Amino acid sequence: MLTILQAAGWPIWPLVICSIVALTLIFERFMFLRSERIAPAKLFDEAIHIAHPNLPPSEVIQQMESSSILGSIFAAGFRALTAHPRPSPEELKTAIEVAGRQATQLLEKYLAALATIASVAPLLGLLGTVIGMIEIFGAQAPTSASSGTNPAMLAHGISVALYNTAFGLIVAIPSLIFWRYFKAKSDAIALLLEQSSERFYQHIKVYCRPE
Repeated sequence: MLTILQAAGWPIWPLVICSIVALTLIFERFMFLRSERIAPAKLFDEAIHIAHPNLPPSEVIQQMESSSILGSIFAAGFRALTAHPRPSPEELKTAIEVAGRQATQLLEKYLAALATIASVAPLLGLLGTVIGMIEIFGAQAPTSASSGTNPAMLAHGISVALYNTAFGLIVAIPSLIFWRYFKAKSDAIALLLEQSSERFYQHIKVYCRPE
């Protein structure tokens, strides 16, 4: 591997950095977008259970908030009720919607960076290709001793061009695949959170003052 990096020349190092960053982001998103981290299976039933006949204490709300992303949305609704007894339905719904928007931002965190790597990696590979071609043409320039090509510089220029092109695609293709996968998964989770939040709102709006 080190031999390949040396043969590819300095233009490949930005691609190496991009590959490391992309792998880190992919691993982080896999760990973050787990079901138990986003919306545990029985969380909705537990939230409804502790909401009746009285609102849960602050300790329970804090525990729910730190348990999962959906738990933080439910906790926002409980906090709106405990902070302002008998709020209007609009105030309660606004508090839940704000928490939902914050949750959506967490779901899409780092996806823009991954998409950027997928777009930039081929361009970095192309840059390496251009630099390799420049070295190839430089190898054909006349030297002080004689005219003709320099085989060593010619081979180095070709290796720089080909290695950088290939490595740029190797970085870009998986990054694009995982970006699309995580984007689709985050959209599906966002829809699930929206539906759960609406159902939760319908259950706890009994604590609001009459419209």
